[in-house]
Amino acid sequence: MKIGLFFGSFNPIHTGHLIIANTMATTTDLEQVWFVVSPQNPFKKNSGLLHEFDRFDLVERAIADNSALKVTDVEFHMPKPSYTIDTLVRIQEKFPQHEFKLIMGEDNLEQFPNWKNHDKILEYVGLYVYPRPNSRPHLFKQHPAVRFVEAPLLDISATFLRNCIKNGRSIRYMVPQAVEQMIRLRKFYV
Repeated sequence: MKIGLFFGSFNPIHTGHLIIANTMATTTDLEQVWFVVSPQNPFKKNSGLLHEFDRFDLVERAIADNSALKVTDVEFHMPKPSYTIDTLVRIQEKFPQHEFKLIMGEDNLEQFPNWKNHDKILEYVGLYVYPRPNSRPHLFKQHPAVRFVEAPLLDISATFLRNCIKNGRSIRYMVPQAVEQMIRLRKFYV
């Protein structure tokens, strides 16, 4: 099976994430998309990050009705911060019967050369890239291991959502109803 790996903190998961994942699963040769919930991004500060198990639960709730989308906690069992290349090796060892592709936003391509073993990532799995607002031209446009996928241009910010929650404003339609209910019930981000 060919599987797309969609890494992120998902703090919280929102409609933008879900639309991208579903687009990848339904308009490309990917048979499934797995959300890889990252405990800590090496390029981001840890402040304001909901516990990894809670973020995992939110993703699980968000995708419960879509068999093409899965969630994995593989990085929870790895040294922190975990680097994409190390996670890719771990996943491939754990699931040798599958072929994996890394899903990323076009805005990440500018920083991609700074990633640990970025050349090995290209060689090992390759990239499926979705468009992002305000992305700048980059070196990978013609790279044979990089596939650009037409997808809606979405700019929903998890920071914006967290601020809405903190200030008592509605997040309706920006997250699935089940995610909103869990956030309110458990008093996340207040």
